[in-house]
Amino acid sequence: MTATEERPVGEGAATSPEALPGDGQEAALLLARTRETVNPRLRRTVEGLPGSMRGVAMYHFGWEQADGTPAAGQPGKAIRPALVLASARALGGHEDDAVPAAIAVELAHNFTLLHDDVIDEDVRRRGRATAWSVFGVPEAIISGDAMMALALQQLAEDPHPASGRASARLSACVIELCGGQQADIGFERRERVSLDECLSMAMAKTGALLGCACALGALYAGAGPEEVDAMDAFGREAGLAFQLIDDLIGIWGDPEHTGKPAGADLRARKKSLPVVAALTSGTAAGAELAALYAGPMEGADVRRAADAVERAGGRDWAQAHAADRMGRAVQQLARAVPDPGAAEGLLALAEFVTRRTR
Repeated sequence: MTATEERPVGEGAATSPEALPGDGQEAALLLARTRETVNPRLRRTVEGLPGSMRGVAMYHFGWEQADGTPAAGQPGKAIRPALVLASARALGGHEDDAVPAAIAVELAHNFTLLHDDVIDEDVRRRGRATAWSVFGVPEAIISGDAMMALALQQLAEDPHPASGRASARLSACVIELCGGQQADIGFERRERVSLDECLSMAMAKTGALLGCACALGALYAGAGPEEVDAMDAFGREAGLAFQLIDDLIGIWGDPEHTGKPAGADLRARKKSLPVVAALTSGTAAGAELAALYAGPMEGADVRRAADAVERAGGRDWAQAHAADRMGRAVQQLARAVPDPGAAEGLLALAEFVTRRTR
């Protein structure tokens, strides 16, 4: 079954997203504990980069200002490294053993962010100027490349018996990420994009790395191939749900929380999932959106486009499909971790990434 094929979500608390923990406190604690565990070692790793690459990377992670003076920023929520550690723990492993894998995944993620900002010409990330807009495109690209090399180095130098398989899995994931990014770029040059194509692209760009994070945690716990593959599938489905919510935020998110202007994705005429759902809806609102996407959009045009996406059903479709994907994720998790108690941390993280609103 492909990533875009439809299949029913099972009934009952064990397979329903409504069964996920809802207060967010457990996820917040897990993320805070992950940052406390991973960030010091992550920072020491980044500080080892030579020359100007170090300055760009330290700025990107929020640890330094552009002039090299200290900054109080955080290098992100640590969702992916938290998934690595929580997966290892859920399958009976030790979190400490999996820290190199968590660092590798976070470095790979930030490699993609540096490059994505250049490709998309985004000038804001995490509430301040993007690295390329401060240091220039060549410096940002080179620093991103160095981060990816550091990620693989973390695994290559790790004596854990799973490190070789983890390195191969992460390398394959990055190739898939690049394919997803290439597809995304190609969509911008095409007038028509199908919803299945868009879902496949999102699975490659977002779902693949969350799946890889969960699979690496499973590998470091000594899990067998079936459990590793089920954890990968769990992360991929949760990752697609994450992307659907992220696309909604890209249209209707609060700039004070997103760090980007309102309707930034519409202004850039991105073919995000809610937009493609609207464009392919066959409705008058979908046709109105297509006309708006045919030219540059500013101000009132952006607001009209957001309204057209909603009237064409793009917003409702994305919300419903995110819930469906989360139901599939829970089913996959139950294959690898049948004990609900052991799966609580992963469920809490899944709830966090798919029920956020900003």
